[in-house]
Amino acid sequence: MAKKRNIIVGQSGGPTSVINSSLAGVYKNAVERGFDKVYGMLHGIQGLLDEQYIDLSTQIHSELDIELLKRTPSAFLGSCRYKLPADLDSEVYPAIFDNFREMNIGYFLYVGGNDSMDTVDKLSRYAEKIGSDVKFIGIPKTIDNDLVLTDHTPGFGSAAKYVASTVREIVLDASVYQQRSVTIVEIMGRHAGWLTAASRLARKYEGDNPCLIYLPETPFSLEQFYNDLDAAFKKSPNLVVCASEGIADEGGTFVCEYSDAAKLDSFGHKMLTGCGEVLESFVRDKFGVKVRSIELNVNQRCSGMMVSETDIEEAAMAGAAGVKAVLAGETKKMIAFKRDSDMPYKMHCTPEDVSLICNQEKKFPKEWINAAGNDITDDFSAYALPLIQGEPKRVMENGVPKYLYRK
Repeated sequence: MAKKRNIIVGQSGGPTSVINSSLAGVYKNAVERGFDKVYGMLHGIQGLLDEQYIDLSTQIHSELDIELLKRTPSAFLGSCRYKLPADLDSEVYPAIFDNFREMNIGYFLYVGGNDSMDTVDKLSRYAEKIGSDVKFIGIPKTIDNDLVLTDHTPGFGSAAKYVASTVREIVLDASVYQQRSVTIVEIMGRHAGWLTAASRLARKYEGDNPCLIYLPETPFSLEQFYNDLDAAFKKSPNLVVCASEGIADEGGTFVCEYSDAAKLDSFGHKMLTGCGEVLESFVRDKFGVKVRSIELNVNQRCSGMMVSETDIEEAAMAGAAGVKAVLAGETKKMIAFKRDSDMPYKMHCTPEDVSLICNQEKKFPKEWINAAGNDITDDFSAYALPLIQGEPKRVMENGVPKYLYRK
């Protein structure tokens, strides 16, 4: 029986709190299926071009290491934001495939979002062009939850849990004083509002804060924002508002571009401040109340202490499914999640054509946004609640979480 060729895996795009769980799923399954070498690209496809890679067996020595890796946020192998040339005649492609031959690579798995799926698609098409039998599979990853043909993406559940938990704490903090106040929470999501919608899960009862939620899928108006706040103040003196960083007006101008502060850098390039700061200034000017804006920033994607166990296990499942798929002869595919039921929650993995996924964007459903464009319906809660469930068993060291670090 011919010996298996080697397998290589990389990570790309923005890190998440469970992207390493997918890596652990790939490594564990590949070893169990008899691969002699499981290589990891350092800093994604860009690192591979520079011949930067490691044998993962030099980093992962035990089942405990695998479990630590599953619970380690950020990208263990390092990441990149490198887009392969559209022209398949580019010299980049022969260089990559020369590296494959030198390393005896037969299987390529790439963990990432939209641009990463574009990489899988282009490498697959180049392989077809030159008659190479290397198999290519994408493993989904993004807190934005904006990949098409999959129910959800690994990373979203944990980020949603972080947003819901943090906003709930902000709501408690914002309600301690009697005087009127507005707290604006700016949440990641440039073009898709899935993560901001998760702030709805912070509510304890109907009418609780956050009282207003704004997504990029609905045009934003400062005039309507004023009216929304005015109406909300009639019900409560303390208001919490959640807004996606990418909210824009009817003409497509981002609200973060309204600011006159620091518009140009030393090179004359436009610098965009956060939409939260713009809304904070607006509220202070129009209402004269205590107001503050909070940008959740990278904590949304890197919190290992607020991760969803469901998300961890599904991310690992996606990695394992990728190994199974390439060994079954699949290529030019992405591992997608298909939901079988909400209650009880069940899902399964299936490979989907990556060419139908890359360079597409799954928007938040319009039917899950209320008619006024300032709130989210119950349908989203039924969709999202199963994804944030479970508390993983944490390994602690001197009072802080123990993670796996690349040596």
